[in-house]
Amino acid sequence: MIFRRKSDGLVIADRAERAESFRTRLLGLIPRKSLAPGEALWLDPCTGIHTCFMGFPIDAVFLDRDLKVLRVERDLRPWRFSVFVEDARSVLELPAGGAEKLAEGDALETA
Repeated sequence: MIFRRKSDGLVIADRAERAESFRTRLLGLIPRKSLAPGEALWLDPCTGIHTCFMGFPIDAVFLDRDLKVLRVERDLRPWRFSVFVEDARSVLELPAGGAEKLAEGDALETA
């Protein structure tokens, strides 16, 4: 799955996987050793995350139902908890630095 910003087509992730079952959302990125540039995990539904048991930092992008960016948490290191984003529907987890060009209010689309 590809995530891009609607306004200019900027590709945020070109190899995103969707975690939609309880098990895949529970494990998230824990089994992984890293995320390469362009990779992402889309947790749907999700309103908050943690990086416990992970060995690398990530950027977390909280999205509403329309894939509008509500919040970006950059460089979330292992053993941290994100804030709870009440209006979020999903979270896109990217490698640290992967959300560098995103801001609150950006609209994303998938392909």
